Amino acid sequence: MAEVLEFRVPTGNGRTLLVLGLESDASEHALYLTFSTFGLVYSVRVHRNASVAGPGYHAFVKFYSARDARRAQSTCNQQPLFQKSPLKVSMCTRQRAFPDQVLALNSNKCKDLANYYLGFNGWSSRIITLQNISGFEEGENEEEETRTSHSSQYSKYLCIQELTISQHGVCTRGVGVAELQVDPSQEFVTAIHNIQKLAVHRALSDAFQKILFIVLENGKVAVEYSSPQEDLIDCLTEEDLKGLVQVTDLSLSAQNPIGEEEILSDLSMDGE
Repeated sequence: MAEVLEFRVPTGNGRTLLVLGLESDASEHALYLTFSTFGLVYSVRVHRNASVAGPGYHAFVKFYSARDARRAQSTCNQQPLFQKSPLKVSMCTRQRAFPDQVLALNSNKCKDLANYYLGFNGWSSRIITLQNISGFEEGENEEEETRTSHSSQYSKYLCIQELTISQHGVCTRGVGVAELQVDPSQEFVTAIHNIQKLAVHRALSDAFQKILFIVLENGKVAVEYSSPQEDLIDCLTEEDLKGLVQVTDLSLSAQNPIGEEEILSDLSMDGE
């Protein structure tokens, strides 16, 4: 059977394993190395057991693919793996507080997923435009007056980035908007660089949201363009996009929510 993978934070019990019987909280790296042999792992979280459960630790290992998670569970259950005593590995049945909430992957995670299934040369991206749009949107005047009355100021950048997967004939674009407070005590060039970098990463993440990976049982991958409605960004010419600041009917706020680690990981990057 084919499995559909989106560039979203994996959800659902079928993708998460519960690992019991860990002897040390230092096993996070060992867990990642062990379970990565079965497929791409999204996250590993190790926690100390509650006092009623006795000493030791347990962990949650989340995969992108439910198929990989099932294979890992059946192979690793009741095996010692990297410690002396065997581990109990089961499918996680804990329900999320908000099971319907779907978060977009940040750009780093998008790259990991694309590289795993397509290879490092299987996709490419380029920046079409990166513009300063501070104070452009209507209705910001009053807010801007309040902001500039303080010693710091806000800068906002818009990035449009094109994503191409040539082998599968897929080309799409994404929009990223970033706004950060620039403190006078901070080096101005560094602050602007961080804002631009964040907009670039958000644009790449937004572009990846429009495609799906269809992974077949034999490991082959098909790529499909999947946008819920006609996308203005994908329809406009490159010349139109470079003059996007003049387009007043384009919503700059309709961005998909990003995972909680997005800002920290994006600003820690050295650039594209």
